[in-house]
Parts: sequence; C-alpha cells; structure tokens
Amino acid sequence: MMKQFISVISYLEAFSAIFLFSVAMPVKYIGGNPELVSLVGAIHGFLFVLFVSMLLVGVGKHWNRVAFYHGFIAAIVPAGPFLFDGMLIGGEYDLN
Repeated sequence: MMKQFISVISYLEAFSAIFLFSVAMPVKYIGGNPELVSLVGAIHGFLFVLFVSMLLVGVGKHWNRVAFYHGFIAAIVPAGPFLFDGMLIGGEYDLN
C-alpha cells in the first residue's frame, strides 16, 4: 500500500517539475505571464514536501535509510523520481 501511494506521489512530483520547467517558466520568461509559475510552483512545492515526508515515514517502517537519501536526491533532479520509483518497487530498499 505504501509503495503504491509513494509511487503516485513521486510521479506527480516529477511531472509537476517537468511541467514547471518546460511550460510554466517559458510562459513566464518568454511570454511575460507569471501566473502559471505561481500555480504550478505551489503545487510542485506541496508535492515535494509530501514526497519527502512520506520518505521519512517509510524509513524504519518499510525501507532502509538509504531509501531516504536516494529519494531526496531523486526529488531534486527533475526526472529522478522515475528512477527512484523503479528501485523502490523492485525492493532494493526493503528492510530485511
């Protein structure tokens, strides 16, 4: 259950970052309209905090500490959550 929920959040966080960088920021800096960055930036910020919070909750209960470090780094890299999710689903971080 936890893996599926964090997978959904990680994908949403990654897509929001990609949308922010590839659509909203060009609209702001090329088109002169900052409204989309405000909206998408707030959504992305919320998803980032939720993702990192879920990593903290999962460490010790479901995954080892390395999962938190890799997940946090993955959240900073725009498409990193996709790679992290594959490793998480594959059981690389499961507690023994």
